[in-house]
Amino acid sequence: YENAVSKGVLTMKKVLFICHGNVCRSVSAEYIMKDLAKKNGVELYVSSAATSREEIGNDIYPPAKRKLKEKGIPFSRHYARQATMSDYLSYDYLICMDENNMRNLNRMFKICCASLFLIAITFIKVSACTNFLLTRGATQDGSTMITYSADSHVLYGELYHWPAGTWPAGTMMDIYEWDTGKYMGKIPQAAQTYNVIGNMNEYQLAIGETTYGGRKELESQPGAIIDYGSLIYITLQRAKNAREAIVVMTDLVERYGYASSGESFSISDPDEVWILEMIGKGEGEKGAVWVARMVPDGYVCAHANQARITTFPLEGKTSISSDQMKKIYDKEITTVYAKDVISFAKQKGLYPQDGKNADFSFSDTYAPVDFSGARACEIRVWAFFNAVNPDMAQYWNYAKGKIERDGKGYATNRMPLWVKPNRKVDVLEVMDFMRDHLEGTELDMSKDPGAGPYECPYRWRPMSFEVDGKEYVHERATATQQTGFTFVSQSRSWLPDAVGGILWFGVDDAASTVYFPMYSCSTRVPHAYAVGNGSMMEFTDQAAFWVFNQVTNFAYTRYNAIHPEIREKQKALESQYKTFVEGIDSGAKALFDKDRAAAIEFLTDFSCNTGNHLVDTWRDFYGYLFCRYMDGNIKTAVPGEKNPKVEQPQLPEWYLRTIIEKAGDKLQVIE
Repeated sequence: YENAVSKGVLTMKKVLFICHGNVCRSVSAEYIMKDLAKKNGVELYVSSAATSREEIGNDIYPPAKRKLKEKGIPFSRHYARQATMSDYLSYDYLICMDENNMRNLNRMFKICCASLFLIAITFIKVSACTNFLLTRGATQDGSTMITYSADSHVLYGELYHWPAGTWPAGTMMDIYEWDTGKYMGKIPQAAQTYNVIGNMNEYQLAIGETTYGGRKELESQPGAIIDYGSLIYITLQRAKNAREAIVVMTDLVERYGYASSGESFSISDPDEVWILEMIGKGEGEKGAVWVARMVPDGYVCAHANQARITTFPLEGKTSISSDQMKKIYDKEITTVYAKDVISFAKQKGLYPQDGKNADFSFSDTYAPVDFSGARACEIRVWAFFNAVNPDMAQYWNYAKGKIERDGKGYATNRMPLWVKPNRKVDVLEVMDFMRDHLEGTELDMSKDPGAGPYECPYRWRPMSFEVDGKEYVHERATATQQTGFTFVSQSRSWLPDAVGGILWFGVDDAASTVYFPMYSCSTRVPHAYAVGNGSMMEFTDQAAFWVFNQVTNFAYTRYNAIHPEIREKQKALESQYKTFVEGIDSGAKALFDKDRAAAIEFLTDFSCNTGNHLVDTWRDFYGYLFCRYMDGNIKTAVPGEKNPKVEQPQLPEWYLRTIIEKAGDKLQVIE
């Protein structure tokens, strides 16, 4: 230890010890290192973990406890846990107790474990997503909610975790682009970082996003360090509420540059919900221009890859520019914007020099809506608004891509930024909003010939095609086959933060997934959803992403027969989880009042067990569905009989007529 300090090996300050079970060697090393660090006046964050799941939740082995007592090493109640790939994002050194541990890590994460330094997770750009935002007054229980589907054909669905930490002055944080894993640079680390589960932190702050792109000339910003993904996950580690998040996010891009195209962000805490839209300044100027607006209580908002903030109130009683950022914590303030959001547009020739500031529209200037922006993006917003508000028919033509414009080129028939629902909704309804395929409209994806004989509401890419010189499109609905992960966050002001925050999390297509409750205070994630458990080109039936994809992709083959069974099981499980949460909340709240750490472990254990058990259930469900529907049959077990009942439903008449129209008489029976 003393040699390591003298050589500067431990200057990074975060160490994780690893053994097989995390109940003997690694946990002993953890407490010994903590004791040595304290005695030598060295600031270290030290923890321990296992390569196996055999001892999860167990305390230190009695023989190890006796030896620690014998040596005078202080220790406390311990809960064994398994190492996850997210540990690589937080610990500077992972020290294995023997070579077997090294080999096991290598098998777990498929990386070289000879040099266990900070490893960046690689992601692919998530450029086609959907967010719905609900305020307290719009929900039955008074919680705030945001939804997110991270949609990409190469995004592997998994649940991220960053543990809380304390950092000495001078510590630097490496930034890797979320999309590509590319190293971007370093920024100073915060003195204190918070526990983050997926897109929600321990203070019930949640952040989602959708990419709208915007003006192409503003996409590139040489030397910029902060991309949109890093912006989300750094902020979740540093901010406690929505207003604080806006301060952190806008400060980061101002200091270090913005390395992404235009983004809409959803930001919620137990009391408020905000939408923040941002776009970079392009080459020659660092930073971004942006507008943030608080959604009025009792209303809902949404965005889906098209910028939505148009005009906004300028400086006054409820609105401030970034020059007055300190006033953002005044609850009367509901709009905040970059001080140069209008002047920069005029400078770049994007808004007339003599144009009135009051008439300035952020979206129409920096990301004008076009046919695809309405038909493939705004239509998802329309579908959500239409589900909760009876007055949306007037915007149907706009959603279909029929855009009316004024002399400035601004769209004049756009939907409002937010609407007031005609009823209060609960979390199960919100999950279902993410499962829409434009059902009940003329564009219902299950009703046109593209759905095939089994009424499948999905279309393989590309989305556009040409016939006889004319261009056509397939619909882009909220639910889509290429979802990596999806969530509904729930922030509840009447509970302690450790109990109040729930990330209802799912992987793959929202229409076929099951959202399970993941408390945002949790100190680990379920193994089935953990980073490093499989990848986009590495199948394992132990990973939630692959298990759910097996069920969903099988259902796509005969959707109207198979999906109803998925829906029935989905509804039963999610309703069951909602009931479970009511009891878990009560128990955790009572425990929290006595022992905060025990309450957090209780919620962590519940979350992880629920997630892992769900995947086990869904794996068995796939086996059942495959047996029942293989070979084009529908088989039903008959009690007491060896063989099942076999049904072979006839194809619909329209489809049979299409076959004959194309095949002619060659299929006709000859008498």
